[in-house]
Amino acid sequence: MREFSYTLTDPNGIHARPAGLFVQKMQEFKSDVTVNRDDQSADAKKLLGLMKLRLKCGQTFTVKAEGEDEAAVIEAARDFLTANL
Repeated sequence: MREFSYTLTDPNGIHARPAGLFVQKMQEFKSDVTVNRDDQSADAKKLLGLMKLRLKCGQTFTVKAEGEDEAAVIEAARDFLTANL
């Protein structure tokens, strides 16, 4: 399992459009991917679950990947979040 933490810098937090793009990106991989904030967790391949986390600017969350392409998932997630959020 691999993971990394990220703090949102987008003033709007994770809203529908970037969340949808992030989910699409994560669906390209075979590994299980979750987003965790405090005691809440969501499947990063499902838009509604990700939106229910209500991630806001300044909040830190963790992306975890487990599976055969977990290293590539973490790299792609980090790149996407850094470029878009």
